[in-house]
Amino acid sequence: MRSLILLALALLAAPRAYAQRTEGDYVEHDFRFASGESLPELRIHYVTLGHPRRDSDGVVRNAVLMLHGTTGSGTGLVRPMSLLFAPGAPLDSSTHYIIFPDGIGHGRSSKPSDGLGMRFPKYTYDDMVDAQRRLLVDGLGVNHLRLVMGTSMGCMHAWVWGERYAGFADGLAPLACAPTAIAGRNRMMRELIINDIESDPDWKNGTYHTSPLRGLRAAMGILFVMTSAPLVQQRQAPTRAQADSEILAYIDHHAQALDANDVIYAFEASRVYDPSGQLGKITVPVLAINSADDFVNPPELGLMEKLMPQVKHGRYVLIPTSSHTFGHGTHSHPEVWGSYLAAFLDSLPYTGTRPTSPTSPAPHRAHGTARHTQHVAGS
Repeated sequence: MRSLILLALALLAAPRAYAQRTEGDYVEHDFRFASGESLPELRIHYVTLGHPRRDSDGVVRNAVLMLHGTTGSGTGLVRPMSLLFAPGAPLDSSTHYIIFPDGIGHGRSSKPSDGLGMRFPKYTYDDMVDAQRRLLVDGLGVNHLRLVMGTSMGCMHAWVWGERYAGFADGLAPLACAPTAIAGRNRMMRELIINDIESDPDWKNGTYHTSPLRGLRAAMGILFVMTSAPLVQQRQAPTRAQADSEILAYIDHHAQALDANDVIYAFEASRVYDPSGQLGKITVPVLAINSADDFVNPPELGLMEKLMPQVKHGRYVLIPTSSHTFGHGTHSHPEVWGSYLAAFLDSLPYTGTRPTSPTSPAPHRAHGTARHTQHVAGS
């Protein structure tokens, strides 16, 4: 009941009433990828809300890592999730330290379009999670997480966190994915996106100077279908004219906003993702949430029902299709699933003592350089 009351209060609170917002870059030196490739400098951009709080042993106890989806950014996740950070909300930014990194290849972090094009290292989800950890530990001085929470690709990263760095977080909240290899239609649609771009003569094996718009527009059409849901599109575009306008506006916007090589890398990064054989390593509580109208993760595959029993302290919630769900995009609507998260946080034990007073982020360590570019009170 307490969690439901807190969520209701958050819904009434101003969605932009955040504690201090900081935005910056952390440069990781001599970063080596799983492929054996390396970069002398890997830039990870991030946004934070609030301040870290440490217990008597100096361990940060209130940090939350929020991870975005494919072709998205941490910055772009702040506003959709704003209900969670308002006063009295489950992740009230006056009591939590919330970190939104841009993954490798995304947002304002290092990516192919910075200049290397297809010579950029072929990164994987493991690389992305390793870079996130270096940002936390070496860049921000965060040595422990209260929660790892992610949407779509970020959901898969949460599962990787649970296995790769067992015990670093008190709990995991993966939204809109499955902890198994991407295969079947999911992989096919990713391959179509990549193939559409690479089949455009203007792509020029990734050495283009002008965006290969024909291929990129075709790829964005596949992405729209991949992340759409019939009831959602019917609500948004109930007439033929509205349907035509909606899809063309989507394709126009995304084809202009995204770089072709960045898109190829982003979708190919999932190629070796498969935590299914290591789920027993996850010892912390897990709250996994999917929606029944998710075209990317359709419930009829039965994957979650098969896999979740392998997670020692896992709970799986399937949100029924309704006028309040948004297909795959339900992951960014906390008004739909926020009560489950609030109850999960209420039940989540601390692995140490509770935090005391706020502290400033620790100075950078030897492996990289932190540059805090903005300090804004409120947002």
